[in-house]
Amino acid sequence: MMRHEILPGRAVAGLVMLTLAVGYAADAAGAWNAPWTFFVPMLAGGLWLAATVTWVNYRLRRRRSARRASAPAMSP
Repeated sequence: MMRHEILPGRAVAGLVMLTLAVGYAADAAGAWNAPWTFFVPMLAGGLWLAATVTWVNYRLRRRRSARRASAPAMSP
């Protein structure tokens, strides 16, 4: 019994946001001195990666469901 659908794109986006939050916190605490221009490409790249993972997951699920739908029709 599956309780909920697994969404890897959201997991990747959450990890990216968590990483950015840790980076900002380290910068605010003075443990790390990073320019703000470092975080903007990280945010854009992370969101692009999450979108790519979501798209790949969508395509795999569509292919799998199409294969399941055509399997009974192909059997004698």
